[in-house]
Amino acid sequence: MAWLLIVLSIFLCWLASLCKIYHASYSSSRTTFLTESKHKRNILLVIAHPDDESMFFSPTISYLTSNGHNLYVLCISTGNADGMGNTRNEELYQACAVLKVPLHQIKVLDNPELQDGFRKVWDHGLLAKIIEEEVASKTIDSILTFDSYGISGHCNHKDVHHGKALECVTEKNRSLGAR
Repeated sequence: MAWLLIVLSIFLCWLASLCKIYHASYSSSRTTFLTESKHKRNILLVIAHPDDESMFFSPTISYLTSNGHNLYVLCISTGNADGMGNTRNEELYQACAVLKVPLHQIKVLDNPELQDGFRKVWDHGLLAKIIEEEVASKTIDSILTFDSYGISGHCNHKDVHHGKALECVTEKNRSLGAR
């Protein structure tokens, strides 16, 4: 008799979970951020190296481009830590072509202060300035980049996140009149 109660309890929990998932998928309170709408956004994807777009962001890129959003890719370095920068750049352009990002909306930087490497720490202020310039020149609505852990923990990915965070603080202070 006890086993019947356990099985019935498990079944009821499973059924409740299923109902919750079903209800949530048809709920009208779902977010409308970047969903199909009349207003298409200009989105800047900031990555550290060529291949980050494929390794970490390709499903998102595909979703955004298939919904008509203007996606710009800013790659902070050439990814030349192992002397493969030219090859990795070509692969970035090829991947973006497959993901339907126009080639003229891809920018790869080769700044001596922002070179690829596990032991290379990037200047967050310089990153913030670069990102701010891109946002202004492309009238960007949204920025997409790494989380604070850098997804994989790579120091350059973390630096991009922190540079973006600094750019947000700087921009907010500027809009508030702070210096």
